[in-house]
Amino acid sequence: MLSHLSFFRVHFVILETYVPMINPGTFLGFFTNPNSNHYKVNVFLQNRFYKRRTITIVMPKSSNTVVKKELSPKQREELLSILKTRFEKNMNRHKGLEWAKVQAKLEDNGEKLWSLNEMERTGGEPDVVAHDKKTGEYIFYDCSAQSPKGRVNVCYDREGQEAREKKGIHPKGNAIDMAAAIGIELLTEEQYRELQKLGNFDTTTSSWVITPSDIRRLGGAIFMDRRYNTVFLYHNSAPSFYGVRGFRGSLRV
Repeated sequence: MLSHLSFFRVHFVILETYVPMINPGTFLGFFTNPNSNHYKVNVFLQNRFYKRRTITIVMPKSSNTVVKKELSPKQREELLSILKTRFEKNMNRHKGLEWAKVQAKLEDNGEKLWSLNEMERTGGEPDVVAHDKKTGEYIFYDCSAQSPKGRVNVCYDREGQEAREKKGIHPKGNAIDMAAAIGIELLTEEQYRELQKLGNFDTTTSSWVITPSDIRRLGGAIFMDRRYNTVFLYHNSAPSFYGVRGFRGSLRV
């Protein structure tokens, strides 16, 4: 069974060992923390005993679990088409660059293409914003008008998330782990300001950015947004999370 996770596609060889009551058609989806030694699985099922029920199962990682970071030929074609259209509609973000050269790079980097697909799937609308002439890499940022919808309601990092969960409050995750799972890095303050030179972003939302260690050590984290035609930098406690705050990432290909 090839199942779709929020940030991974994982093949469970013996799922029935853990959930014997689940049969084809009842297993709808789950999420996981890739940095743990176990998979925490939220299973939504429906059978003759329950009209609808959500159960949580913790399963140890084993050799029976295979992480696949690759797209099917159809997915690759669809993603490349989306990226090409966005690239051509927003030439101000990458003046002087040619899509054909970007596509050639992408086609040689299947895992990076998978990461871009995850950025797209979670609402990031990635696009090329620069070309590193020294390394030859193309740099993608999340360029959605507002903070990616699929990444909101998250704390800054795992420590912040666990602090919330100890109080019985459950965010959807945390920015640092989610970015690592996708294969991207949170924008820095400098990168965020560079992005804002290319358009107006986060005019009704905000986004976590990489927090300096001295601030994080004291319990804080920083986020940014755009209001009144000005880019603002703020602080908050790392465990905080809001429906209008997500995070933006960068990817080098």
